[in-house]
Formats: sequence, structure tokens, C-alpha cells
Amino acid sequence: MRIDIISVLPELMESPFQASILKRAMQKGLAEVHFHQLRDWSTGKHRQIDDEPYGGGAGMVMMIEPIDKCISELKTQRNYDEIIYLTPDGETLTQKIANMLSIKNNLIFLCGHYKGIDQRVRDLHITKEISIGDYVLTGGELAACVLADAVIRLLPGVLNDEQSALTDSFQDNLLSPPIYTRPSEYKGLKVPDILLSGNSKKIEDWQHEEALRITIERRPDILD
Repeated sequence: MRIDIISVLPELMESPFQASILKRAMQKGLAEVHFHQLRDWSTGKHRQIDDEPYGGGAGMVMMIEPIDKCISELKTQRNYDEIIYLTPDGETLTQKIANMLSIKNNLIFLCGHYKGIDQRVRDLHITKEISIGDYVLTGGELAACVLADAVIRLLPGVLNDEQSALTDSFQDNLLSPPIYTRPSEYKGLKVPDILLSGNSKKIEDWQHEEALRITIERRPDILD
């Protein structure tokens, strides 16, 4: 998988890709992540990429020309399955969306900034708009990192235990059940006996019941 991220501040995103699972994915050649400084496509003397909105109003708007030139150039180099704009008014990111994107080959992430992008960019190029929650960030860079992490960790061979991703919260419309490890007792708190029983069927039933209980308590809205 290749992800090209277009940003005004690409340096904000370098660190997350230099450690842990994302770094491992790239070292294994399972994922490529390339950052593109949007100002490199500006024709202005001061590498300007924003201007005042037509019709007035507060804030600045990302201009169409540098974004169009950047995306158009990338499109001449390969075919992209999705061109995604990270924006608060996009579709809320879910595990289902991450699963769907994880089977794609080439993706572009466009990071919004200021008050957003010229609407014509959306009309010309954007195939999907994604939000990571109902709040506003200073830019789409952190959202791009979240989306990349959610997608890349699902690629075959990225996680040491590939079954791990299949048992994550939300994969079956349930939150995860409680989990424990050694020691079996700590400060009077004990691991449930069922988990020490060795009975795989009973353990599986208990985990499902606990996952259902927790989901009903915390996130009944995701139950199918």
C-alpha cells in the first residue's frame, strides 16, 4: 500500500511513522508513506496557498490551484483508489471504513487547514471525506496520522499476530471484553476463574457475554 499525504505542515506527521507498528510496516515494505509540502506547488512569490474567502467571513481558505496541481501531478504517476479529504464535516471514521481502505493499493490524504479548502477541489478530485470526530483540529495532519494508523495496522504481515486485528473492538459491532495477564491475583484483585479453567468453549462464551454487556453499557448505538 502507498499513501501520499498532502499537507501545509508535513513535519507534524513525521514522528508517528518513525516508531512502532507503522515503522515496522514500512521497513517490511508493506506500506509506503510519502509527504508532500503543498507550498511546493504554489506559483506565488511567497509560496502562498491560502486567500480570503469570496463573500467575506472570518479566516482564510486553501486555494484551488496548488492543490489541483499537486493532486494532478500525483495522478499522472499512478492510479489512486481513493483521494481522501480529512475534514470535520466528513463521514465519521469507523472500523468498517478502515477495513475497506486496508484492501486498497494507493491512497491520497489531503489535510485541511485554516477554514478549509476551495469547494472546487472537492468537486474535481475528492472521492471520500473523513472526520475522526465531532470536533475541530488546527489542521488535518493529526487526523491523517490516525487514519493511516487505523488502516496500515490491518495490512497482512504488519502485526505479529494477524488474528489480533480481527478481535479488536468494533470488528463485530462489539467492544472488547475485559483482558488479564499475570499475576492471577494482585492486591486482592483476582482474574476470573473461567479464564484459568482451560475450557476454550466456556472462555469464548464468557468473553462474548462480557463484550455484549460492556457494549450495552457504553456504546449501545453500535449494536447491530
